[in-house]
Amino acid sequence: MTNRVDGIDLSKSLGHDESEKRILAAQRRLMQLRLFTAGLLPPADVGPGLLVLFEGFDAAGKGGAIRRLTASLDPRHVRVVPIGPPTPEETRHPFLWRFQSFIPGRGGMTVYDRSWYGRLLVERVDGLIDAATVKRSAAEIVEFEEMLVDNDVTIVKFWLHISDHEQLARFNDRASDPLKQWKLTPDDWANREKRPAYLQALRDMVDATDHAHAHWDLIAAEDKHYARVGVLESLSDRWVHDLERRGITVPAAQGSDYLG
Repeated sequence: MTNRVDGIDLSKSLGHDESEKRILAAQRRLMQLRLFTAGLLPPADVGPGLLVLFEGFDAAGKGGAIRRLTASLDPRHVRVVPIGPPTPEETRHPFLWRFQSFIPGRGGMTVYDRSWYGRLLVERVDGLIDAATVKRSAAEIVEFEEMLVDNDVTIVKFWLHISDHEQLARFNDRASDPLKQWKLTPDDWANREKRPAYLQALRDMVDATDHAHAHWDLIAAEDKHYARVGVLESLSDRWVHDLERRGITVPAAQGSDYLG
């Protein structure tokens, strides 16, 4: 049986004009959904919190996708949390401890730029945890996400996928641009050499943690125009589906005159 990761079609692309048109429409829909779940549109009931996770290879376009996701939202209505290596204090606690203060409550929204899945990717590949800990951690993540969903949190998870060739091209572009060089670190170059190990860790991660309550959306990100549309439209679809399965009547998408 082919793993979902190996089935990602990186040839998918979208023209600039079509991409921008669909991004604008998706942004307006996301604004509407955000105001609706915040209780700022009729019937003025606060809805479940929304938690969006982004993972992907370095230079896969997570930052650009997040910028377009949040562009139409009032900054008071969304919190973007960049996740780096755990601090010494955080390593003295269970690995999920450091994420819990950012979990959105009812009516809230949080976007994680990387997440607790670093446990199953970076920590595994770098040999910081053993195989038994990887397996146990995956089970803990599934239980943690199920607990959140059962307590009024909608979870949407994105993996942005690019080829080794495209990643190298983007690295070289960053290295040659003074305004992008800060994005490229020695760790990024070192991680490129570990791509086979990361791919296997990714396959295992998706197999272990892709469940109905917290499904993985694997986005082909070789073409940025395609990827950004894929993220925004998938988020809207997942969000609406989760609200409706909870018995919430979601308003139909409205035009630009309604949303301003």
